[in-house]
Amino acid sequence: MTIRVVLADDQPLVRAGLRVLIADTDGIEVAGEAGTGAQAVQLARDTRPDVVVMDIRMPGMDGIEATRLITAGGQRPRVVILTTFDQDDYVYGALRAGASGFLVKDMALDDILAAIRIAAAGDALIAPGVTRRLIARFASMPSLAAQPPAPPPRHLSGVTEREREVLILVGRGMSNKEIAGFLSISTATAKAHVARLLTKLGARDRVQLVIAAYQAGLVSQSTQDPGTLPQ
Repeated sequence: MTIRVVLADDQPLVRAGLRVLIADTDGIEVAGEAGTGAQAVQLARDTRPDVVVMDIRMPGMDGIEATRLITAGGQRPRVVILTTFDQDDYVYGALRAGASGFLVKDMALDDILAAIRIAAAGDALIAPGVTRRLIARFASMPSLAAQPPAPPPRHLSGVTEREREVLILVGRGMSNKEIAGFLSISTATAKAHVARLLTKLGARDRVQLVIAAYQAGLVSQSTQDPGTLPQ
């Protein structure tokens, strides 16, 4: 099955580079290109792609509002934000708007392709390292931490102790494989716990689980040590 992608960026050179990259890749094709958020929303409706790679800073409607409109129905396409780390202070807002993660413009080309495939498969881009640091940065900002995630997390009373542990590790940016190793369980079991958390917390994807973990007070800048779990 071919993954169909819409590229939304106001810089023609960025779109051209991604287009050339995708053209040389089996299983992925460009369904359309947009230079503004409004064009991206319209293209998503007209072409029904699997993934929209979305810049944030665009003229007129920005990527955050475009993401909110594209993901409003809760179905495809998945939106992956294209941003510049340490410069874009709107990524958290985009995640709240329904984005499934983000790409950094200077990341390796193979990683960009892998990210598109991950999003198309329905997962979110919560990778150890840069993604975790970015989410930790925005979740710790007082003006944002006071805001509920989208959708708001339900009460944690229905979450088991093991699921709570898994939620903490998801919040730290761990993959299912890493969670499995940390808790001495199988990867399949870790994946099942994550799936149950998505249902219990009413979260769309892994990104919202991370935000929920921060805003429930289970994870903070001071609890990033992977060697221990808070009591």
